[in-house]
Amino acid sequence: MLMTKSSLRNTLLIAMPQLEDENFSGSVIYICEHNEDGAMGLIINRPLSVPLHELFNKTGIAYQSQLDELSASILYGGPVDIEHGFILHTFTGELDERASIPVTHDIALTSSRELLEDMGQGNGPQYALVSLGYAGWGPGQLEQELADNAWLNSPADKIILFQTPYEQRLERACTRIGVDLAMLSHEAGHA
Repeated sequence: MLMTKSSLRNTLLIAMPQLEDENFSGSVIYICEHNEDGAMGLIINRPLSVPLHELFNKTGIAYQSQLDELSASILYGGPVDIEHGFILHTFTGELDERASIPVTHDIALTSSRELLEDMGQGNGPQYALVSLGYAGWGPGQLEQELADNAWLNSPADKIILFQTPYEQRLERACTRIGVDLAMLSHEAGHA
């Protein structure tokens, strides 16, 4: 898909303190797609209590037991299509564009079983996040939420996405734009 001029693709959304929706309160969302049809992203700081090895067991995928700590958890990606799995990952070389959406020149979103099988065998991408569900917005909805001060926007980077512990991702995303959420009021307003 083509990006629009004001696309937020490959950025982070940071939930403002006044955002009380339990699906998004305290969330950091990586925007994978944003165009005139809407937006789609994954919450990157909410691990589920289900370890990745349980997903391998339930789907009958063989796996190596030495998964690193950050890739060993499944994330709550958002409230839409919660039964569907998504893998946000780095890549080099060719992508199977039937199963993958390139987000940047080296980050893609994939929902293929084959990639999960590769990961289980230790042959997967260098970095990957596995999530269930996603966050989605219809045409103009995200833009309106931004205008209503529900979200802050921050540049994304692979260190926050793939190497920062989950519980530190909100603070790190805020630090990138010089914001301390504790100093922000729960009441939004415009000057």
